[in-house]
Amino acid sequence: MDPTTSGRFRVHDRRRRPDIDDESGAADAVDEAGSGDDEAGSGDDEADAAVVDGAEEFVLVELADEPVDPTDPDAEDRFDPLYATAEGYEGDLADAVDALEPGFVVDATLAWTDGSARFRDVEVVRETRFRFADGVEGMFEAAVETWRQIRAEGEPVGSITTRSNDGDPNGALYLFADAPGSDTFDEVRTGRLPIEPLVARVNESRDDDDPREVFVLRPAEHEFVAVYVVFDRDGVLAQTVRDTYDLGAGLAAGLDASYPGGDGDDLLDAGDPDDSGDDDLDDGDDFDALDRL
Repeated sequence: MDPTTSGRFRVHDRRRRPDIDDESGAADAVDEAGSGDDEAGSGDDEADAAVVDGAEEFVLVELADEPVDPTDPDAEDRFDPLYATAEGYEGDLADAVDALEPGFVVDATLAWTDGSARFRDVEVVRETRFRFADGVEGMFEAAVETWRQIRAEGEPVGSITTRSNDGDPNGALYLFADAPGSDTFDEVRTGRLPIEPLVARVNESRDDDDPREVFVLRPAEHEFVAVYVVFDRDGVLAQTVRDTYDLGAGLAAGLDASYPGGDGDDLLDAGDPDDSGDDDLDDGDDFDALDRL
């Protein structure tokens, strides 16, 4: 009987398995096959075959039962990604697996065969969504101004709490340097740079289990990656970001001024880089996991 693992997981992404350990040239072979993945292969024949064959896997991050202390020496290991096959299921389980989207939190049992994981069962418990966009045009001003301030201070990372026109917190914006020779966007997307602690911090500060919308954006004209955790997945701000960067259903037909939360202008003046705020999401909050950049 195959060994199993049960727990709560974040569905981080659905993609071909990233190969990040082998430096034998497997990445070149993958590129020639049209995968577009730049990471080197793991050296595991089955994993490499999965990439070449184009088989998809889910990138999963197991969620801890209790908050993880970022000063713990093993803190980073708690967010190491694992991979579960996304294909080859039948019946109700196939429908459940096909319905999974990046960002969803699931209770699942994984069965392990020859080092590969497959879902034995899965149930969605929270429909937070992750949306990724590379090379975006027209990065919103709050991010650009905050980045300029961060760079002026010589820092590689920073964050602000963005606010609506009424002054209410509506999102947590984190900025990461995308230095030459690195690929911060891909590190976030593949789960090698953990963003789970950022979402967990928002959940703790909001004191609710509402689904969020998390945008990972790399602008074409600036050398940073933005991770924007929007508090209300279905609010005007999330819809406006989706619409602006063509990331799903937004407000393409025009913003409804009567919609609770304002008229959508929050995206354009979403925060003051000098605003220290009065909640738990601002720069004074230590977050050692970001130091890996």
